[in-house]
Amino acid sequence: MHRAQILLATLILAILTTPGVVSAQPDFNIQLREFLDVGTTSVPRADCGPDDLPEPGLQGDVPARDRDSGRSTLGYRCNMSLAGSWAGRGAGITSTSFEHCAYLGSFFPGALLGETRGVQVLDVSDPANPRPTVTLTEPAMLAGTWESLKVNVERKLLVGTGVPLLIGAGFLSVYDISDCAHPRLLNPGPGTDPLQPLPITTHEGGFSPDGNTYWSSGIVPGLLSAVDLTDPTRPRVIWQGVAGMEEHGLGVSPDGNRLYLSALGGFTVLDVSAIQRRDPNPQVPHLGRVFWTDGWATQHSIPVTYDGHPYLFTVDEGGSGGVKLVDVADDAAPDVVGKIKLEINLPQNLDSNIGSSMGGSVFAYESHYCTADRPANPTALACGWISSGIRVFDVRDPWNIREIAYYNPPARTGQNLGLWNSPHALASLTGIPIMSGPSALRAVLDGQFSGADALTPRTGRLLFGDVSTDWCLSPPEWRGNQLYVSCSDNGFLVLNLDGDVYTPPPDQRSTVGS
Repeated sequence: MHRAQILLATLILAILTTPGVVSAQPDFNIQLREFLDVGTTSVPRADCGPDDLPEPGLQGDVPARDRDSGRSTLGYRCNMSLAGSWAGRGAGITSTSFEHCAYLGSFFPGALLGETRGVQVLDVSDPANPRPTVTLTEPAMLAGTWESLKVNVERKLLVGTGVPLLIGAGFLSVYDISDCAHPRLLNPGPGTDPLQPLPITTHEGGFSPDGNTYWSSGIVPGLLSAVDLTDPTRPRVIWQGVAGMEEHGLGVSPDGNRLYLSALGGFTVLDVSAIQRRDPNPQVPHLGRVFWTDGWATQHSIPVTYDGHPYLFTVDEGGSGGVKLVDVADDAAPDVVGKIKLEINLPQNLDSNIGSSMGGSVFAYESHYCTADRPANPTALACGWISSGIRVFDVRDPWNIREIAYYNPPARTGQNLGLWNSPHALASLTGIPIMSGPSALRAVLDGQFSGADALTPRTGRLLFGDVSTDWCLSPPEWRGNQLYVSCSDNGFLVLNLDGDVYTPPPDQRSTVGS
């Protein structure tokens, strides 16, 4: 076994056996709700203007002919345009922003290469010309931040953890971003000093709304850690528990008392009020679960309210589950009440989905991270939709959601070797859209998959993906009529939403959920 693997295994064992850290496990004897409906309806298309470059076929698709002819290198746009960008060597899986600054996530091992190792900080005071200021090179930043790089606006804190490949352990760095262009490391000791690792596993993470707790989730074996940041110079683990065999991203209620923890396909509602209150020996009961079958690798949840009633926008990363609207008024019985899907995600179109995405690496056209424009009565939801670009939806009426704009950035076809920090480029050793496999198999079993429609000139491209689309994995963040976002190959983008389709509410506030 490699030395690094031995170190990781030893640390995980230490975490699971540390007295006083791992709490008694929550009660698993609760009702399980299943939602088996696949969803066969897409949201209405955006009405594009005369100067736009709209998609030529199915909503969300980048057709095989456009990939192979080079047309996808021009991108597609509808009611949204590019205001400025900074490509660098690409952007890691998720990035974040604060005030007029952006922080580009890092991806291992590309984060160790080139002139911009680690997390790149950008000053976006001039949106047309974002400029790099400093690079964060602490161990967590060099190890790859995966889906853990998050900002808490209230306390002006930036946190990231080190995730070399799917799972990491030990490293967590906290920065003061009062001067957003020049973050200041607060914890040179625990979590940053290689000799003082924190007893955590990590893949993803996020803040409680008050910024006093950072939740770190480690996928397998489902270890969830609450890291106390009351004193950000000395982060410490105050609770841990195994929430299941697998866990992913999360969402936290506005009061910090409920955590919605994603699983393979669905989520679990956890009562974390004892941790929010900082009770001694806190217990974390499981209150309810809901699972579904039309998507998997559920990513994260965004708590919102409509007229005071609590809902989640919950996003699936794998397959064609899209975004679900979930009523969470009853903790024990979360209820899926709506879906946001593009035409390319519908079961009857998964043959075309596979036909065009073959040869483009492990993802096809999956949703990933979304952001509401405010937590109460949101008016718009912006989503990074892998290979389909940035999609914006009018959600003022949650029962009548429609798409109003999209921007799918120009593909950087054939530039794999120069995109050291792009997970898309680095994952392109394979051309097979593995993440769409379960949804495609279900379409086959339901008799909705045509082998003839799935066959294209790209069908035999099993190795060496051609990055003929981009992967927009990161949450778009609202700045009036602009969105700050990063995509794997194109790096950081500032996008302008047309005023004809979106008017920012006076209390606009980017709401990611964690």
